[in-house]
Amino acid sequence: MEKVAMLGGGSWATALTKILSENGARVDWWLRSKDDVQHLLRTRHNPRYLSAVQFDLNSVYPTTDLEDAIEEADWLVLAVPAAFVQPVLDKLDRGALKHKRVVSAIKGMIPSKNLLVTDYVAERFRLAHAQLGVIAGPCHAEEVALEKQSYLTIGSPDAGLALDFCDMLRNRYVRAYPAADLDGIEYCAVMKNIIALTGGIAHGVGYGDNFLAVLVSNAVQEIRRFLQAISPQPRDLSASAYLGDLLVTAYSQFSRNRTFGSMVGRSYTVKSAQLEMNMVAEGYYAVKSIYELNRKLNVHMPITTAAYRVLYEKVAPQVEMELLKEQLR
Repeated sequence: MEKVAMLGGGSWATALTKILSENGARVDWWLRSKDDVQHLLRTRHNPRYLSAVQFDLNSVYPTTDLEDAIEEADWLVLAVPAAFVQPVLDKLDRGALKHKRVVSAIKGMIPSKNLLVTDYVAERFRLAHAQLGVIAGPCHAEEVALEKQSYLTIGSPDAGLALDFCDMLRNRYVRAYPAADLDGIEYCAVMKNIIALTGGIAHGVGYGDNFLAVLVSNAVQEIRRFLQAISPQPRDLSASAYLGDLLVTAYSQFSRNRTFGSMVGRSYTVKSAQLEMNMVAEGYYAVKSIYELNRKLNVHMPITTAAYRVLYEKVAPQVEMELLKEQLR
C-alpha cells in the first residue's frame, strides 16, 4: 500500500484524495480547519468542496497535525494555494522530506520569491529534482468528482517517479501519462491561469467568443516565448499538458480564474471578487510573479502585461482591453 500525505482542503485536494484512496493508497489528509476534519470524520464528506464525494475512513485519515500526516508517507502531494505553501512548509524541519517523493498539484508560484513550487521545495528541503513531480491537466476537480473521463500528465525529470504516480492515479475514468518537462509543464500551468483570468476580464467588459479564440491563440505564442527565455528546450506546446490545460481553463464553466477575471471586468474590486468567490484564483498572484520575472527577460508578453495593469496598477478593464486588442493578431 502506497502511503500519501495530502496537504490542502480544497477541491483539487479532495478530488485527488478520492482517486488515490479508491485506488488503494492510504491517504493522511492534512487540513488546516479542525471543524473540517471533524466534519469529515463524522460525515465522510468535505463540507466545503465537492461535498457529494464520500470517503472511506479506513483509507483516508483527516488530521490537522502536519508532522503526523507526513511522518510515515512515501509521497507528499501539495494541494494548498501557492500563497500558503511557504507558511505551511516552513513549519517543517529541513530534513522532514529527505526520503519522500513530492508532487505538486499547485498551479501557482511562491509569491514572495517568484519561484515555482517545486523549485521552492527543492531549495527549502535540499531535495534533488529527481524527487519532485508536478500534476498537470487538462482536468477540473469538479469533473473528477462526477467521474467524467479525465486526463492527467505527471511531469518529472525522473521517469520512475512519473510512471509510479501515474499508476496510482489511473482508473476507469482517469488516464495518466508521464512527461520529463517539469519546468515547462509547471510554468505553463501557472501561465494558463493568467490567460484564463484575462479572458474573463474581456468577457466581463463585453467581448465574446471570437475575441477569446484570438486571445488564446496569441497566448500560445506568448507562453512559447516566455518558456524559451526562462527554460529553453524542445517541447511540443500542442500536447495536452500545455494546450489542453490552457483550453480547459480558458473556456470551462468550472474555471475559477476565468470567473474571477469576469468579475473584475464587471467592475468588482479584487477584494470583493475574492470574498464572493470564497476560492483562491491562482492567476491573481501568478500575474505579479510572471510579470516581475519578465522584467529581466524582456519577453513580449502583452496578455500578461494587460492583466498586471488591470489588477495591480488599477487601469480600468475597458481601457486595457481596448489597448490589448490592438496588439493581437
